[in-house]
Amino acid sequence: MARNIGSRYTAHQILGRGSAGTVWLGEGPEGPVAIKLLREDLASDQELVGRFVQERTALLGLGHPHVVAVRDLVVDGTDLALVMDLVRGTDLRTRLDRERRLAPEAAAAIIADVADGLAAAHRAGVVHRDVKPENILLDMEGPLGPGGSHPALLTDFGVAKLIDTPRRTKATKIIGTPDYLAPEIVEGLPPRAAVDIYALATVLYELLAGFTPFGGGHPGAVLRRHVTETVVPLPGIPEELWQLLVQCLAKAPASRLRASELATRLREILPLLSGIPPLDVDEPDAEAEPQAYDEQQYTPAPEEPRRRGAVPLVPGSSPDSNRDTHTSMRVPAPDELAGGPLGTARAPRAPGRPRPGSARNKAAAVRKRRITLGAAAVALCVAIGVGGWLATSGDDADPTPDDTRNSAPAAP
Repeated sequence: MARNIGSRYTAHQILGRGSAGTVWLGEGPEGPVAIKLLREDLASDQELVGRFVQERTALLGLGHPHVVAVRDLVVDGTDLALVMDLVRGTDLRTRLDRERRLAPEAAAAIIADVADGLAAAHRAGVVHRDVKPENILLDMEGPLGPGGSHPALLTDFGVAKLIDTPRRTKATKIIGTPDYLAPEIVEGLPPRAAVDIYALATVLYELLAGFTPFGGGHPGAVLRRHVTETVVPLPGIPEELWQLLVQCLAKAPASRLRASELATRLREILPLLSGIPPLDVDEPDAEAEPQAYDEQQYTPAPEEPRRRGAVPLVPGSSPDSNRDTHTSMRVPAPDELAGGPLGTARAPRAPGRPRPGSARNKAAAVRKRRITLGAAAVALCVAIGVGGWLATSGDDADPTPDDTRNSAPAAP
């Protein structure tokens, strides 16, 4: 059923639903548009509406070929909506769900496009704060790029910032999707441009591997890994691409590249990636993680399966239909993040083999040690038994001819 959004727009059909609101296919004075209608409880928050209006100039001025342009912001009664360009295509998550992983050339070309868009946003003083495959759209009507990639555009600018009001997110909460959160966000520092670079590098790793470097399992464990673990190398990609990934996934924000530098470097190494097929690595196994969080708030389901991409923050729940997960999470305390020396994230493994450091690998090592110790004990027992038998048989046996020759003569 059609509904009016303000005085200029009409929403005709729902394209998707998320935790922040509903996306509609709509019509405006200049033709088809996408309308993101925020939830009614958000529209009734006067503080949020004020922030919404304040962000209007920055969001409307953000124009770039690789950014989904915001055409208008509507505040009308209970309606609070962003009117955006309509992109004829799909999101990157849908393509990942279909193909699992991309060839390195196509993955690098897509991320270079998004990095260009981020560079424009950062120059305008806008930090996205929720870069993930769900917020990257592929324009199926645009010209094909390297590796057969479609032009990529970043969407949903400003939504995380609008929802992140002091009233809705106290000092002990954070906004975002766990798999893509930079370490400084987990530690409670203010988000700056470097958090978008970290998230975009995480997306690139996911496009190559089929899973995120620190994701999987309980959200609390995911947050801890971002702070305490180092990224595991991916076999089969050129060293230049790997070093680029490592630099952009650095724990220290100042060590990461800027968005413009990332785009330039990726395009420079595209020729090295031509013809390389998608990687062949197995997804890490789900493992039990130590739980340092409030059990009432974070109680993982037993045998929780490993998920790719966004994980639901409420155990047992399913992600939203359009995977829009601007959800609050508690910031871990310093002692919860202090997991000992910096470790290594759960490593990918060759197909059919346990991953080094995994629970399966450790169990196999324990079994091997037990078998070795058992064999040693049996060998020791056999040796003791044989030695005892030889000693006893030496006492009871008749003298040998040599023994007879060396013995004293018998008395006459």
